[in-house]
Amino acid sequence: MSHTATSPSPSPQAVAAGPILVVNNIEVIYDHVILVLKGVSLEVPKGGIVALLGANGAGKTTTLKAISNLLHAERGEVTKGSIELEGARVDALTPNDLVKAGVVQVMEGRHCFEHLTIEENLLTGAYTRKDGRAAVQDDIELVYNYFPRLKARRGSMAGYTSGGEQQMCAIGRALMSRPKMILLDEPSMGLAPQLVETIFETVKRLNEEEGVSFLLAEQNTNVALRYARYGYILENGRVVLDGDADKLRENEDVKEFYLGLSAGGRRSYRDVKHYKRRKRWL
Repeated sequence: MSHTATSPSPSPQAVAAGPILVVNNIEVIYDHVILVLKGVSLEVPKGGIVALLGANGAGKTTTLKAISNLLHAERGEVTKGSIELEGARVDALTPNDLVKAGVVQVMEGRHCFEHLTIEENLLTGAYTRKDGRAAVQDDIELVYNYFPRLKARRGSMAGYTSGGEQQMCAIGRALMSRPKMILLDEPSMGLAPQLVETIFETVKRLNEEEGVSFLLAEQNTNVALRYARYGYILENGRVVLDGDADKLRENEDVKEFYLGLSAGGRRSYRDVKHYKRRKRWL
């Protein structure tokens, strides 16, 4: 990660250089019997932002936990397929080793250490680093550059800060590990629309200025497709549709079932449910 906030955006050629992450046909089973993911495949290009979309329970969080190797804590395991980071298999690595390799997950629900201050939370994100106190302090200032509200609250207990500040803290803590890629789970959950825009604008800046790749799982399809370059839609543990973000935004099925729009204008969720049989992927 660079230490300047004004470095140039990656060129289209750099973004197209190849995938940083390849998930190939994975299946995930919980408790040895419950099949949750059924042959999920996706790619994240280097320097890209990719959205993983779908309703609650579609398998988005499970996909992220499969990538970050956090399934075992919940009695889940990847039983088929492979996961590669920059061409090397990583599905057998420990979560700790995966962080060292450059992949870190920001969990759903803004997980912070409530009894620690904001700055102490940020310091916990640097626990795998060996480059000295000065470099870590430089990166704390880098985080404060992206999240000025955190600097103002640096001495406050995280548990007494707002939901938006806790989400900023969780992302900032992830940045402290100097990641190549961040897995971001439901960043908009429970936040006011203005704060959601602030979070996503910062994700965009981190991507453009620091070169961090993002795979973000998000129920807010409208916001996600405005910031991502590519999207995958999950239903019942399967990828049912994928494509460039601008094309997905214009897709009639996506408009109707995920954006609440149709050729006749906005529909209520109750109306949309009655049209489920019309989905072209079912």
